[in-house]
Amino acid sequence: MNSYTVYPFPFGQLKIEYQGDTVTLLTRTGEPVREEGRNHLTHRVFLQVTQYLEGQRQTFDFPYLLRGTPFQQRVWQALCAIPYGETRTYGEVAAMVGSPKACRAVGMANHHNPILIAVPCHRVIGASGKLVGYGSGLDMKEALLRLEKQVMAAGAGSPPSGWPSPAVPPGGR
Repeated sequence: MNSYTVYPFPFGQLKIEYQGDTVTLLTRTGEPVREEGRNHLTHRVFLQVTQYLEGQRQTFDFPYLLRGTPFQQRVWQALCAIPYGETRTYGEVAAMVGSPKACRAVGMANHHNPILIAVPCHRVIGASGKLVGYGSGLDMKEALLRLEKQVMAAGAGSPPSGWPSPAVPPGGR
């Protein structure tokens, strides 16, 4: 059985669902903050997401499980290969997974990505370079790409100027 908690987050709230010591869902939500269900794993995840949003982290090492079709699994693995601060088009990701004509299927796999930010579907853009399709909202996709660009321009580990500070949950991080 999965448990979950909800932390405050610059983009609303961040829902962390887990089973045992493995995250099964990390998503933006409109649910109210929920302290019930917090533990060492959820604090670790929230800390890493907070560090990312502060420009202090580019990779994640918390355990997560990606449940999906074999094609979705290949797409999600390809997303993890897109370097921080870079983007790929849906067509490029389709080619990466050996299905160069499957741009729309890549978009659907992105839409079903259960692990927000750590499996970086926000790094996938339209063929024209436009920001298209993001389950958590184009405002968030744009902000995450801007954050990564600013961090890369300033040098890794430098917090971007003007970036909103993530809310700290009761009891600190």
